[in-house]
Amino acid sequence: MTVYAQAPVPGSGRSRVIAEAAVLIALLVALPLLGLALGDRPITPYLELPPRTRPVPHAPYSPQAFALFAALALAATGLIGALAWPRRPGPRPIEARPQPFPWWGWAGLAWLAGAWLLAWTRFGWMEALQPYTFAPIWVGYVVAINAHTFRRTGHCLLRDRPGFLLALFLASAVFWWYFEYLNHFVQNWYYVGVQSFGPRTYVLHASLAFSTVLPAVTSTMQWLHSYPLLRRGYARPVRIAGTRGLGLFTVLAAGLALAGLAAWPELLFPLVWMAPLLLVLGIQALRGEPTWFADLASGRWERLYLPALAAPLCGLLWEMWNFHSQAKWVYSIPFVQRYHLFEMPLLGYTGYLPFGLECAVIADLVGRAFRRPPQLLPTSDRRLA
Repeated sequence: MTVYAQAPVPGSGRSRVIAEAAVLIALLVALPLLGLALGDRPITPYLELPPRTRPVPHAPYSPQAFALFAALALAATGLIGALAWPRRPGPRPIEARPQPFPWWGWAGLAWLAGAWLLAWTRFGWMEALQPYTFAPIWVGYVVAINAHTFRRTGHCLLRDRPGFLLALFLASAVFWWYFEYLNHFVQNWYYVGVQSFGPRTYVLHASLAFSTVLPAVTSTMQWLHSYPLLRRGYARPVRIAGTRGLGLFTVLAAGLALAGLAAWPELLFPLVWMAPLLLVLGIQALRGEPTWFADLASGRWERLYLPALAAPLCGLLWEMWNFHSQAKWVYSIPFVQRYHLFEMPLLGYTGYLPFGLECAVIADLVGRAFRRPPQLLPTSDRRLA
């Protein structure tokens, strides 16, 4: 198995990250449109700003497709689990200086509880603000999960790197708007309770909610990393081979995937959660930059499984808090629209696994814009942030 890994490149910094992001965004936007053009489909409807999705008919539930998707998900999970199982002792333990649960953590929990109550009730005096309760819930969660990480280790992003955490909020809004753009092609989810919003109100409401995604997943990943059981040793290392050539191949494959999901959305909709990740990794490899997964070369598989665990944990909370909210999303997915947990079809939760990897890669990319990049998953007694 091969993974992209390069030695750090001198001169990398904010300008390099901005240039890389500009190229990446251009490709991410253009490639699905290219798929429409190649399929001789009109492009104009997909340039709607802001992008809004509406319920559309999809292929009905198929037991055969459900079984196939389930088997693929189980096989991939089993393979990663086998490769990631520790085979030799890990590095010396991360310095942990447990602290009392901080006052601001209690404030975050109180804020979360209050926002949750307001989201799931229908008080008359809250009617105008009812659609805006989702973001406050997640702000409370981010504060609370950072507080628990601080209690366990004495470190957390909120205390050690507040500027980076703020940057994640800003980057997250752009990050999720891109998935709204991709959803314009596959139409796998749509929103209810926001039909009366004008374009500006819709953008404000959505951007506030979208801004919490990266901070939540990254903070949860660090919280999981505070448990020794989840970083107890090294697993099978991954050999490095031909990273630039493989990077070019990956960029081409990701480009075909992004174009293909626009041309054949009923069949290729799962690529929404994989193609952007592959494109980012491929571009980084072509530029000779280290990727988030470079440490797999030394057997550090927590770089893969911790974000892949963090996103489903957040996903369960996303789906739960969405379920009784006034403004919420509803799913419409081909072939697997059955056996729901909250609004999400059961197999839909598998999409959170690669999505967690995307969150980690983008958080790492944001961190590279800082003069002192944060250590999100350190190997020794350095700070967690």
